[in-house]
Parts: sequence; structure tokens; C-alpha cells
Amino acid sequence: MADDNNPIRRRNFLMGAGTALAASLAPAADAAAQVQTAPAANAPDVEPPLTLTPTEHAFVAAAADTLIPADELSPSGSECGVATFIDRQLAGAYGSGARLYRDGPFEPAKPEFGYQLPLNPREFFRAGIAAANDWSRKTYGKDFDRLSDADRETALKAMDSGTAEFSGFSSRMFFNALLEITMEGFFADPIYGGNRGMAGWKMVGYPGLPATYREDIKKYFGKKYDKPPQSIADFS
Repeated sequence: MADDNNPIRRRNFLMGAGTALAASLAPAADAAAQVQTAPAANAPDVEPPLTLTPTEHAFVAAAADTLIPADELSPSGSECGVATFIDRQLAGAYGSGARLYRDGPFEPAKPEFGYQLPLNPREFFRAGIAAANDWSRKTYGKDFDRLSDADRETALKAMDSGTAEFSGFSSRMFFNALLEITMEGFFADPIYGGNRGMAGWKMVGYPGLPATYREDIKKYFGKKYDKPPQSIADFS
């Protein structure tokens, strides 16, 4: 998204985010939780969610499409599998907070002290989605995923600024977590469910999995690197 008073070109924003994320993402957690109902009819994902409810999945898909709309650079976020990536992450060890220190006390603290809530990531996103939909219904009379594209963008900007009132934690905290995991889903290796068709990698020119380019450095020195990207699945 771009602030009306400080427009940011989507290519520049995603290229800056993707360059760092694509090379550093940790492997997805083991699949967990029982498969529930199929995703919402308007979502392009091709597998049923592992842990997201239909309402949660609809929110995640709509948010991904608002943050990453389809354009000449790439398909939309949900078309690239971002909702599937998020669902898999929340269904596994990351969602259960396996690597988080979760003993109290849980006191209010400045952002630089890190995550300070008793909720694991799955619980945090569930509470955040519920709060976002509650706020959306109070503000617009309907859930977030049923808003127009313009209203969705305005709603996310309100969350980003913290002016959307949530219970338990700030809307800005939720927006930042949602934005981060959305970018991860867009740039992670496709084997984890997102970055379908390696659309994110192709957009920023990231070559993918190969770790050494000794010969290619000589061949492509001063030239555009035009080889297609390769994922973990290409080497399996």
C-alpha cells in the first residue's frame, strides 16, 4: 500500500523487502492440526486450510490481496499462495510458539523489548483477525473481506497507524505482524505454499536455491542474470 501523502512504488517496496526476506526465511514448521473446512469460494488457494477457519481464511486472503494487488508485476497475494503459506505457518511449530519464551509476567513494554503477550502466534492472529472484523463491522457494517478494495486499503491504513481500536493489543501491532508474514509468504521458497510460480522471485530477480555462482559470475559479469529461479523442489 502507499500513503497518499508519501506514495511508495510497489516495485520498490517489495524489492526492498524481498531482497532481505528471500535469502533469510527459515523453513516452515511441521504441518499440524486437523484439516478443517475448505477455503472461501472467492479465494484461489488449491488446498483446504490446516488451521484457519473459513472466516479467518477469508480475512487473510483479502488482506494479502490488498497488500499485494494483482498488477503488471505479479498476481495478487492470494493467487501467489500467501494465504496457504500463512495457514501452514500457524498450523505448525511457529503457530504454537515452539521457539518463544512464554513465561510471564506479561507487562506492557516498549516495542524495542519485543513480543510481550501471553498469546502464541496462532492465538495472536486469531484474536487480531477477530478484532479487525469487529472494528470493520462497527466502521463499515461488514467484515473486512466483504469491503470494497478502497475500503480495505483505508482499513489497513487505520490499523497501520493504530487508530483502529482493538482490544488486548494495538491494531498497529497486529498490522505489522500481518505485513511481515504476508511478505514472507510472497518471497519464501514455493515448497512452503507461497510464492506460487516463483512470482516473487521473478519480480525481484532472485535466482532461488543455488548457493554458489562461481561460473555464472564469470559468464554474466556485467550482464543481466536471465536464468529462471529454482526452488527446493527442483533439487528434491
